[in-house]
Order: sequence, then C-alpha cells, then structure tokens
Amino acid sequence: MKISGRVTWCCVALLLALTSVSAVQKTLRSINDLKKINFGQSVPMHSLLLLHWFANEIDIDNNNIIELTFDPNREDYGSHHYGNYEGVLDPLPWVNQHRYYTIGNLNEETSTQLPPYVVDPMIEDMRRNMDRIVFRVREQNIHGQAYQTIDQVYITQHYDTSENQGTLYDPAHTYRITTNLLRQIREFSVGEDQQPLSYLRNRFGSSADDFDIESTWGELACLGLLLYIVIQEKQSSKQQNNRPGNGRNPGNKREHNVPRNVQNQDYVALNMGDDEDRVASRRPVNTESDCCNTFTSCIMYCFLACVIVIVIVIVLGIIIYYLNK
Repeated sequence: MKISGRVTWCCVALLLALTSVSAVQKTLRSINDLKKINFGQSVPMHSLLLLHWFANEIDIDNNNIIELTFDPNREDYGSHHYGNYEGVLDPLPWVNQHRYYTIGNLNEETSTQLPPYVVDPMIEDMRRNMDRIVFRVREQNIHGQAYQTIDQVYITQHYDTSENQGTLYDPAHTYRITTNLLRQIREFSVGEDQQPLSYLRNRFGSSADDFDIESTWGELACLGLLLYIVIQEKQSSKQQNNRPGNGRNPGNKREHNVPRNVQNQDYVALNMGDDEDRVASRRPVNTESDCCNTFTSCIMYCFLACVIVIVIVIVLGIIIYYLNK
C-alpha cells in the first residue's frame, strides 16, 4: 500500500507539471531584467509608467508583504475583476481566498484617478492603451476585519490589432514582477520623497546627465531617469556601467536622454473600449489560440508538453516494472 501511495503522488506531481506548461514563466526580478525587454517595440513603453505608479501606490512591509491600498471591487483607478479564462496566468488556488484584478484601461471612468503622467504621458507614442497590470489579491479575515494582500503582480498587454486576437492578453508578452523589482522601482518615486538623481544614477550604474534629465522632466525627473536607464541607456554604445560617484560626463547630449518624441515604428495607436477588458475577463475562450499566438510559440509549447509526457511514461513504466518484479 505504501508503494502504491507513492505511485499515486508521483503521478499527481507529474500531471501538475504537465498542466502548468501553459502558465506564464517569465519573471522580472530587477531593473537589469527590465532592460532586457524591448519597450517601445514589442512591449508598450506606457507599461513602465503604469508599473512605476503601481509600485509607488502599494505598500511593502519589512516582510515583503504587499498591502493593497485601494479597493478594486470599487473599481478604484479603473481596476476590476479579471477571470483569467485564457489561462495566461497561474490557476487560482483551490482555497477560495484569491482573485485576479486588472488595471490600466484608460477608458474606464475611474481611471481619471491615476496621476497625469499615466493618463496623459509626455511621450506621445505611449498613448496606446494596450498595456495592463494584473495582480492577484488574497483576502483574509483577521480579527473580524477584511485584510487584502497582493501575492502576484504581472505586466501584460492586449494583442496588436493586426494579430486578430480580439481583446485577449498576449502570453508571449506577459511578465511576472517580483517584490524586489517593485522595491527598486519605488526608489524612483516622484514628489516630496524623491531621491537625488545623483544617488539613483550611481546606485544603478547609469551614465545619465542629471541636468538634462531635470531640464526635460522637471518634477518627474526620477521617472525620467528610470525610463532613461531602462530604454535609452541600453541602446547606447557608450553605456557606462561603473561610473564614478561624483563624475560628470560633459559630452552627454540631450538626445541621449529620454526625449519627448521617442519614435515607435512597430505599433500603431490602439484605443481599447471601455467594456472590452470586462468582456474578455468574463468570457470563456479558446486557450489554445492564446498559448500559441505564433507558430514558434506553438512549437515550443508542444515540445515541452511532449517532453513531459515522455518523462511521465518512462517513470510510470519503471514503477510498474519494479512493482511486478
């Protein structure tokens, strides 16, 4: 009986591994990971603005617990429930204490609560309303009071209109955001608590010119520096990763910093309707088309599935062989 019990648990574990193939696996853990994303090409630059706001809106305690500071059930900041029927994200735990929510649709009436730099960004090609943040909330009742924490955060986006996928989220451009990355982004906060640019520049090994950043972005200088580090600096062949603490490069020119008219040649404006996110979150869809939006991704998922199936067959064969021996 002990052996058969182990066999059962082995089969369950392997089957769970098989079913998790379609779930998102890409994780961004630091600013350096953000640099690897093609913002402005395959991923909207506006998602950085939305992520910057979100990271500075939520609270993170000393135990890395993310506390929710607004009510998505009340549709604060344009947020609302997301059903994950496409299977882009991990299935919810069996214990009914978790829900997914999405935020970022600028056509929602309550999205006007977002700061101006998100709703009306300085850079024109950011206004495409494709990007979203999806977060998973765990609801607990502690001493008779409802307590909500966030245990998963993702950036994602709708498919481009040319892909004819409707309002579904694109799994190929869905990334999980760790608490560590949220903490790093919080260092670029704007307002009264913002850090000196020189400190942030040196801390993250940037070659940015403080004067140019401040002249371009004003009170949003820390945000401008973040965009420069993530988008502009990685494209420069003169990037300096280990700049001295108080050094200043007089040769830096304004065109190396984040301009107001950054061009984006890969995407056209997309104006998602008010109800499209909601329809997509409530409607069961064909998950096969979501997981395989391109031929290459189909091959990848099929290959991984075949490998896991082969492993299952081999393991079960070995177990059956020894049981019958």
